[in-house]
Amino acid sequence: MTISTALWSFALVAGLMTLTPGLDTALILRTAALGQRRRAWGVVLGIQAGTLVWGAFASLGITALLTASHLAYTTLRWVGAAYLLWMGVRMIWTSRRHLSAEAAADAEPEPDRLRDGLRRGAFTNLLNPKVGAMYMALLPQFIPADVPHLPFGMALASIHVAFGLAWSSVLVTFAHALRSWLAKPSARRLMDRVTGTVIAAFGLRLAFGD
Repeated sequence: MTISTALWSFALVAGLMTLTPGLDTALILRTAALGQRRRAWGVVLGIQAGTLVWGAFASLGITALLTASHLAYTTLRWVGAAYLLWMGVRMIWTSRRHLSAEAAADAEPEPDRLRDGLRRGAFTNLLNPKVGAMYMALLPQFIPADVPHLPFGMALASIHVAFGLAWSSVLVTFAHALRSWLAKPSARRLMDRVTGTVIAAFGLRLAFGD
């Protein structure tokens, strides 16, 4: 496989992965829809930072240790599942507490801080061992044998990150455009319940899936 063929082939795969709705999409949309643009971009940057870390690990073969070690994989899987379940259940519980428009209006909003979103996005990505396993199975297939693995692997991961940033900008802009409707207490409660259910479902799937 030539370098140009590897780059174009991976770009196609990365583009399809980016456009596939999932946990990242739900988390970004929910955060941006609340009008928290700095926090939403923090989530985006945290997710993409996690992608670069997994890309480096896969290029160096470190994630092979994760997939080979049942204990390490299981431990990280349960920690990640617990984190997702906590985050999802917390959203659902908060939405149920705000039973009236007045209570929702009086509720103190989450601070719109970049670092909070960065932490949430990074944890969500790095505590999901399936992301690491996917990168371990996928990335080496696109690294030609005659090139340095780490620099080329990071170049491939950077392509994925570039697509992720571009698509995330679309998601943030779309959610921000609907902020006037989503600012209504009933709409926010519905959004938190849907997003919390999606995130909790991902946590259960991570815990009990194959």
